[in-house]
Amino acid sequence: MPADPLHRAGKPQRSTTSQPPVGSRASAIEVRRSARRRRTVSAYREGDRTVVLIPARMSKAEEQRWVTVMLDKLAAQESKRRLGDAQLAERAERLSAQYFDGRARAASVRWVTNQNTRWGSCTPAERSIRLSHRLQGMPEYVVDYVLCHELAHLLVPGHGPDFWRLLEAYPRTERARGYLEGVVAAERLPHLPDTGED
Repeated sequence: MPADPLHRAGKPQRSTTSQPPVGSRASAIEVRRSARRRRTVSAYREGDRTVVLIPARMSKAEEQRWVTVMLDKLAAQESKRRLGDAQLAERAERLSAQYFDGRARAASVRWVTNQNTRWGSCTPAERSIRLSHRLQGMPEYVVDYVLCHELAHLLVPGHGPDFWRLLEAYPRTERARGYLEGVVAAERLPHLPDTGED
């Protein structure tokens, strides 16, 4: 389920944190109960934590059932959003055609797990593009922006004015950059230890 900023900002009646079921992507599950929430249940990822929002009146058994249901739904949504290397290369080709008149042609485009301080990289001499696995599951326009950014490097090395003029062709550049800056800022926020209090 998508993030619910209205409920994130409000103070929950009760919040509990537990370890996820074996095989889950998140390292912890936080259940937030709200007296204002009547019937709906929603969930979203917050870093490596999954937050599940439920009505305050729910029993512990209902809570457990809904946590399992919501974890399954999130996992299904995320697996649909993940592209393999072949789909990523096809996407790069489409973006090149759409925004760079097909001139930015990569020989290889693939996901990598060794880029934890950058979102993507390009080696123009080899015409290879690598995207950080941390982008998997992010909105499509963000992945497209990073692909366009790296494709632009096939045409203009460096980050000079010509590079940024070229990248202006992608209409969601500013929005995607803002999203990524928000992710980086959120990663730097201190995480308060769980006190176990309700």
